[in-house]
Amino acid sequence: MGKTTLRDVADLSGFSVTTVSYVLNDVPGKRIPAATRDVVLAAARTLSYSPNRLAQGLRLQRTNTLGFVGDHVANSPHAGQTIQGAQDAAAARGSLLMLMNTGADVELENREIRALRDRQVDGIVYAAEYHRVLVPPAALDGLPAVLLDARSEDGRLPSVVPDEAGGAAVAVAELLERGHRRIGFLNNTDDIPASTLRLAGYRQALEAAGVGFDPARVAVSDSDARGGYRAAGSLLAAEPGERPSALFCFNDRMAMGAYQAAHEVGLRVPQDLSVIGFDNQELIAASLRPGLTTVALPHYEMGRWAADVLLDAIEGEGVNDPRHATLPCPLVRRESVARAPD
Repeated sequence: MGKTTLRDVADLSGFSVTTVSYVLNDVPGKRIPAATRDVVLAAARTLSYSPNRLAQGLRLQRTNTLGFVGDHVANSPHAGQTIQGAQDAAAARGSLLMLMNTGADVELENREIRALRDRQVDGIVYAAEYHRVLVPPAALDGLPAVLLDARSEDGRLPSVVPDEAGGAAVAVAELLERGHRRIGFLNNTDDIPASTLRLAGYRQALEAAGVGFDPARVAVSDSDARGGYRAAGSLLAAEPGERPSALFCFNDRMAMGAYQAAHEVGLRVPQDLSVIGFDNQELIAASLRPGLTTVALPHYEMGRWAADVLLDAIEGEGVNDPRHATLPCPLVRRESVARAPD
């Protein structure tokens, strides 16, 4: 039995080959009644008809392939979620995703982008390992592109980042609702948007609750477990009536260090000290005892948004409208938060 053709679908559905082609190729600007579409699609499913993507691509001057270029696609703990989001969005609209990992090597990055252009990808999602402001590679010029977890200095490309300040405010509000007023913040020494914005969210939540901001309750260190241990130790060394009853940490690694510092001075989490992290790094947050309440970065959602907006640009929608999205960071409750001690 030969390959099912448009004529076969037309014969089964009772509509013309032209109408069937319009429906199956989703040709824009054609007013096809919903009932007609349903009948044609049902006939195509019955016959297991598959459109000729190569022919469609030649007609539309598209390859139905997107590039995904990241500086640490291969080894970032969250890369899988981001890629899955982009892949799901691409697949839903008939495109494939081609992955490239640069390892933060600028020369390799330029070669990979040129290789993707040589293969005539329709556009590129350019993903950063963490939220930052950057200058997009010149190799992207003239090709539809979207920045993921990054913003450009000139704002000319669509971009999507997490709501760092909003996520921090949600975390601190959770502690405030449990009666905590002496809330410390363990921040990162690096001068990156996340450090500045999470501090801003911390202050915003305190001020909204009528709690004064005390810079002495902010300790800055490296954003790893050792840095968290040092920063937490410096805050917990205060007299019992002055030391924090809760800590909000820049990330889950610093929160892990805070657990260690609390244990060393005889404080129990969460009975004596509540702790909240950021990132929802599962290998840490779900494995700590007690489980760490933390703020999740919207990696899947950012990946999906980036691919959808890229495809909109490729299809001629919003080409001159560089959109910027800030996606919410939800709180993930576990067992590290309790009511403030009396």
